[in-house]
Amino acid sequence: MDKIQKLAIGSIFVGTVVFVLKYAAYYITGSIALYSDALESIINVVTAVAAFMAVRLSAAPPDANHPYGHHKVEYFSAVLEGVLIIVAALAILREAYFGLLSPRVIDAPMHGLAINAVAGIVNAVWSWALIRHGRRLRSPALVADGRHLLTDVVTSAVVIVGLLLVPLTGWTWLDSALAAMVAVNILWSGWGLIKESIGGLMDEALPEATLVRVREIISANADGALEAHDLRTRHAGRMTFIDFHLVVPGAMSVTEAHDICDRLERALKADVEDALITIHVEPDNKAKHAGIVVL
Repeated sequence: MDKIQKLAIGSIFVGTVVFVLKYAAYYITGSIALYSDALESIINVVTAVAAFMAVRLSAAPPDANHPYGHHKVEYFSAVLEGVLIIVAALAILREAYFGLLSPRVIDAPMHGLAINAVAGIVNAVWSWALIRHGRRLRSPALVADGRHLLTDVVTSAVVIVGLLLVPLTGWTWLDSALAAMVAVNILWSGWGLIKESIGGLMDEALPEATLVRVREIISANADGALEAHDLRTRHAGRMTFIDFHLVVPGAMSVTEAHDICDRLERALKADVEDALITIHVEPDNKAKHAGIVVL
């Protein structure tokens, strides 16, 4: 089991602990805002399970039906998480609506808020760990899970501050209003996750800064070739796919051309982690004089 899978299992455990704490806070107080926070934690557990399944599947080696691997499955997990976040937000909005119609006094607010604060701290530490390691390991599922938890941390902080005002002001409707604000924030987070994950499924190119670096590496390490053109790149989970055409002198031997390709692959893989590189070698009459100039 690799580190990504271990982190995904950790998310299931942490999500379960946080849900128990937040539900206890809601049970003690009866607060709709704390109920909304607890409901989001249920989604955290479900999506953590989905993320674990996704990273396990994405780690499977290529097979006859999936010769390029299973890396994109992590994007499906992130899309699912976004959809579930939106569903949770709509459920919270429903509770907030009925709460505004019939506001009620919150029971034992300080005890509930203290428990919720502990849950928020646990979430903050774990979300930081997921985003940090997810980016380093280039796992969309872990990064999506971490960002969702970070939204949950912000939500919890807003709820705690807002509910502290209820006993001071006597505004019982503030509980439901906070729940509605939480729902809107969750909706925005869910949409962001779906949008980013769909971009990955649509084979978006590498960021421009990375593309510039790739061109520089090709130019600096293709000594003996004439030019490179038709550069294409895309992401698929942790994998980065790079392919281009390399023009060499027509009289160059296959061995010499192969040596240049090996040198280019080593240089690119040293700079771009988990890169799968495909180079199509062409003779000089195929030069377009509009690609990457070899230095």
